[in-house]
Amino acid sequence: MDASTLAVQCQGVMKTYDGGGQRVVALRGIDLDIHRGELMMLVGPSGCGKTTLISVVAGILDQDEGSCEVFGHDLLHMKDKDKLRFRAANIGFVFQAYNLLPSLTAAENVSIPLILNGVKRQEAKRRAVEVLKKVGLGDRTESLPSQFSGGQQQRVAIARALVHGPKLIVCDEPTSALDHETGHRVMDLLKEVALDRDRALVIVTHDARIFGFADRIAQMDDGQVVKVVRSSEEL
Repeated sequence: MDASTLAVQCQGVMKTYDGGGQRVVALRGIDLDIHRGELMMLVGPSGCGKTTLISVVAGILDQDEGSCEVFGHDLLHMKDKDKLRFRAANIGFVFQAYNLLPSLTAAENVSIPLILNGVKRQEAKRRAVEVLKKVGLGDRTESLPSQFSGGQQQRVAIARALVHGPKLIVCDEPTSALDHETGHRVMDLLKEVALDRDRALVIVTHDARIFGFADRIAQMDDGQVVKVVRSSEEL
């Protein structure tokens, strides 16, 4: 595979945690390539290392061994300020717990990545409102997170991850709190983003309803990628 077509390249990635005095191995030598223009899903049982892997890919966690390059950049060996700047410009992360700021409106929450990248507040808010419209919340831009259902908060979190046009979007269970119709609308939007040949999406999910949106599916178990397929029928 030509390295210029790769968005993410993980080789021999290991990660362990100290679990109350015990060494817990979360990732056991992960090898995984994710291509530009691809929507890759990570599936597998709870506790198999999916969220740990995407946290390493997004630069939220540092691996113990191995390498993980994102668009040719090795985040592990970046200085903290350079890593923060790179992530702010190039990575959007949808957390399973939403991580919305409770005192900010939906539009203000979605504006945060733009403001961090130097966009003026008025323009940031305008762009935030446009993305909120795309996820079906155009009439709720001034609402606070406490005024939203879990599914609506998830859509705000997805809008926040998309608003600055990151090259890599990483999602942890993006449709878990959504009904079938809304989940498919969100996946249509994410798939549209993934069609850009300079971008890539990585989605952790247990939601078999959305497997058909994936270009490839990586099955994980016990900290390892055991199979990569092009259809859920091959799992």
